[in-house]
Amino acid sequence: MEASNTMFQNCLLKAFIFLLIDLSSCFPSEPQPQGELPYLTSDAKEVAGKSFDYIIVGGGTAGCPLAATLSEKFSVLLVERGGSPYGNPLVVNKRFYGFSLIQTDEFSSVAHDFVSTDGVRNTRGRVLGGSTAINGGFYSRASEDFIKNAGWDKELVKDAYAWVESRIVFTPELTPWQTVVEFALLEAGILPYNGYSLDHVEGTKIGGSIFDIWGTRHTSADLLKAANPKNLVVLLNATVKNILFHSNGNETETTVKGISFIKSDGNTDQTYSAYLNQHKNSTSFGDVILSAGAVGSPQLLLLSGIGPRKHLENFNIPHVLNLKGVGKGMKDNPCISVLVDTDPESRQPEPPQVTGIAKDYKFIVEGGIIPISFNATRMPIAAKIAFPVSEGKLRLNSTDPRRNPSVKFNYLAEEEDLNNCAKMVKLLERVAKSNSVAFYLGFKHQDKLMASNDDERKFCKENVRTYYHYHGGCIVGSVVDNDYKVYGVKGLRVVDGSTFQESPGTNPMATLLMLGRYQGLKVLREREQSSSSSSSQQNP
Repeated sequence: MEASNTMFQNCLLKAFIFLLIDLSSCFPSEPQPQGELPYLTSDAKEVAGKSFDYIIVGGGTAGCPLAATLSEKFSVLLVERGGSPYGNPLVVNKRFYGFSLIQTDEFSSVAHDFVSTDGVRNTRGRVLGGSTAINGGFYSRASEDFIKNAGWDKELVKDAYAWVESRIVFTPELTPWQTVVEFALLEAGILPYNGYSLDHVEGTKIGGSIFDIWGTRHTSADLLKAANPKNLVVLLNATVKNILFHSNGNETETTVKGISFIKSDGNTDQTYSAYLNQHKNSTSFGDVILSAGAVGSPQLLLLSGIGPRKHLENFNIPHVLNLKGVGKGMKDNPCISVLVDTDPESRQPEPPQVTGIAKDYKFIVEGGIIPISFNATRMPIAAKIAFPVSEGKLRLNSTDPRRNPSVKFNYLAEEEDLNNCAKMVKLLERVAKSNSVAFYLGFKHQDKLMASNDDERKFCKENVRTYYHYHGGCIVGSVVDNDYKVYGVKGLRVVDGSTFQESPGTNPMATLLMLGRYQGLKVLREREQSSSSSSSQQNP
């Protein structure tokens, strides 16, 4: 037995040394030097009554790169309900990873809790940078199939990813625990080993990270440094109450003219407004673009009178458009997690850096160290179902835009999801009970980390939780068209995870960052083509 353990330790050491040598050749270049941030203000009066070419609601994962891109040619107002991430150690310092999720309140914390009607606790980002300011920072692109099914321009997608990656994405240096997780995934049969890769490939791989080598988090807010500062104003601590509309004399067409907003810590009766520019002799106008996330964007459409008529009548909201798909198709990736340490300890928290992608991309497995209090951590290994078929809905429960709506995800409601979860539990147990984990933690295999062979389905139902990758509510083809324009409304788009019918890759963050840049470039091209067309008509 001792000889066997010694052989395993020697193999582990040799493999670790090999990985260090092998990975040294695949480090990408350092991100490009950054400029200065655009003007940030929390004074609502500075913005009230002013007009802009574009108004973006939500300074999160997609909203920041979108604002930076549009500002290259047009004036932009970016409205964020939270404050600045800069100077907040719970956001920017890797040593405090996860602490923001345990320090929450109703109106001002950077992480905003919500509990779905399924009874599962979830979290939304409420800070400039959105969920990139509170998540694990794992960066992995969408699969080629996802990009193809979305109908996106493959080359423009590639350019948009590269634009993001050159600014805020880094190659992680694996911690001892992450190296152990890596070997545990391989030991469980999640093959091949792909080393460092930003692509969504089956097997075990090291992904990118928005934490740099000094442990500093780089959120999507950093992408605002690539903006034209003369064209961009960022309004913080302001919550949009509803979208404003006007009529162009055409009763069949609803047109957006601006937004109404309140101070996030203020009275809901004290409202302010900002408007879209209306250029004379132009057939092309700007837009209000919702980038408030899978919870915030459908909520704001409903608060603005866009959605199922009967539901809006319950809240005495004037009905604008009977768009029944708003709030439908809400999905979250069911997650099962197991704690491999026996008791809480005071370890250094660390985000996941390695992932296992298995069973035809259906299962995603990662491990980290998360705080459960300000002086204790646990070591979970977690897995998610990548493409759940169960779906739910979002509905209002208040007309106060600062309060969470009612969200139901219907975790594991469909038999296919429940069966997949049972299979995923067996894979997760193999990883958690691996020799690599046991050797690192200094104890033998635990006989029963999770469930017996007959209890996986029951275990799934009783222990399902979130992977924080929820999406849907404004799905392409249902609420918005392929250009992300809201059906039946002129001057209104949605660009965020609410438009996804399924979640891409191991983590949607990379694709949402890309989507903001991508859609911004598409809009610039659209405006340029429209301007050229208008000029040719005027000068035949």
